[in-house]
Formats: sequence, C-alpha cells, structure tokens
Amino acid sequence: MPNPQNKKGLLQFYPHNLLWLGLSVLAIVLDQWTKWIAVSHLKYGEQNPVLPFLNWTLAHNYGAAFSFLSDAGGWQKYFFTGLAGVVSIIFIFWLMRMPKKMIILPAAIALILGGAVGNLIDRVSLGYVVDFIHVYYNNSHFPIFNLADSAITLGTILLLIDTFFLEKKRIQNAESAK
Repeated sequence: MPNPQNKKGLLQFYPHNLLWLGLSVLAIVLDQWTKWIAVSHLKYGEQNPVLPFLNWTLAHNYGAAFSFLSDAGGWQKYFFTGLAGVVSIIFIFWLMRMPKKMIILPAAIALILGGAVGNLIDRVSLGYVVDFIHVYYNNSHFPIFNLADSAITLGTILLLIDTFFLEKKRIQNAESAK
C-alpha cells in the first residue's frame, strides 16, 4: 500500500516557503507605501529633482510595463487585471512547492509575485498603476516606474540567471545522483 506522505500532489506545500511569501508581502508593502507617499506629496506630472539622473514624477499608467497599450480604449485594464490575478495564483502554487535547497528561483518568483500584486492592487482600486520613479540621462528618459516594476525586473533577472545557469547544474547533479 502506498504511503500518502510520499505523494507530492498539486496541493503539497512546504512550510519553509512561507518565508518566500514573506518576501512577496514585503515587496507589496514597500510598493504600496512608496506609492502612497508619492500620491500624498507629489503633483501629477511635476518633476521633482532628487539626483542629476533621477526625479520623482507622479504618473498614472493605464497600460502594462512602460505604458504598453495605455491608450487601447479601456479593455486593457480588465486584461491586465485578469492576467496578473491568474499569474499570481500560479506563482503562489509554484512558490509553495519549491524544494528547500533552492534560493534564486524562489526569490525570483517571490519578487515577481510581489510586484505583480502591488500593481494589481492599483489597477483594481484606482483603474491605473501609480508610477513615480523617473530616471534619465541628458535628454534620454526611461519610462517612469515604481517599486513593483523594480521587483518584477529584479525577479525576472534572477529567473533568467536560474534558467540559464543554475538549472543546468541541477540537472547534472540529478543525473549524477542516479
């Protein structure tokens, strides 16, 4: 008779991964807190110099990353809200099933999850995402972004590092253990 404790079903979670969910929650809290500060202290569109390459500039993003589809007529709000919701649920399940020895991949997933939920909160409650970090050099301006976008970007970089460098090592270690 099979031992039910050895089965790893779809809903099998590892308690140690609650720490990674904590990283997601931290990203959400910092994102929402900094957006609240920006909305409370900045005037829409007004550039507030911080460093020679950085302004605080309050902006509303009705689209996705870098205002992609921001002028699409309104359907994009529902699309991006639904997409972020579905991806967040998938990432929670994926994150909770991570083996204990993994560090880079769950950190990546946690950061992407936290960023996605941070922007999802804005999209659901406001109808747009609050952006305020404005990086530039001379007349070249990077699209205005927020901490959630930064968490997603950092998470994606970590995910790529894991995919292209660490996954091969895990496969080699698993094959040599056979």
